[in-house]
Amino acid sequence: MSKTFSSRRLEVVSSSPAVQDVKERWPALFSEAQIKEEFRRITTIRLEETFMSKLDGYTPRLLELMRAKGGVAGTKLRPILDAINQCHGIERKRDMVIQSLIEYLGESREELFHDCQEHDREGQARHIMKILVVHGAPEEDPSDVAVVIEAKLRYTFEVFQKIFLELDGIKLLKKVHTLKNKLLG
Repeated sequence: MSKTFSSRRLEVVSSSPAVQDVKERWPALFSEAQIKEEFRRITTIRLEETFMSKLDGYTPRLLELMRAKGGVAGTKLRPILDAINQCHGIERKRDMVIQSLIEYLGESREELFHDCQEHDREGQARHIMKILVVHGAPEEDPSDVAVVIEAKLRYTFEVFQKIFLELDGIKLLKKVHTLKNKLLG
């Protein structure tokens, strides 16, 4: 896959193929291992290790901020925070911290987490993903390329991208900027 990286990038940027076409042409890109490797090739960041390390590092401060939250948001957070106190495994704790972060940001956990039975798994895979190719003017080369996933969780994904993975952390939405200041303050 590393040998075809430049040709794949050129094709994706110049012709903006549908996700299904990319999947048919390069099915390996849709395996977990190749997604992580492709991310590393593009950003030089190890996706899972960096994300988990940052999540673990920010968890104590995130929990502190969430416990201090009042009002309706604080009421919604209490059951999740109580469940975190009962967690013994690191994977379950990470899951609960992400769920509480989504609530803290005023978004819906159901947009990211959905429980289903194994036999119903295929029917639940209705995710929206687009590759956004940004041009300064028509006919110019692209000035930026981004992957847009489920705009309903824009704050959560911006925290993942810009705080946990430290990608383009200068331009932040106000809510995410406030959270970052509180985490680092």
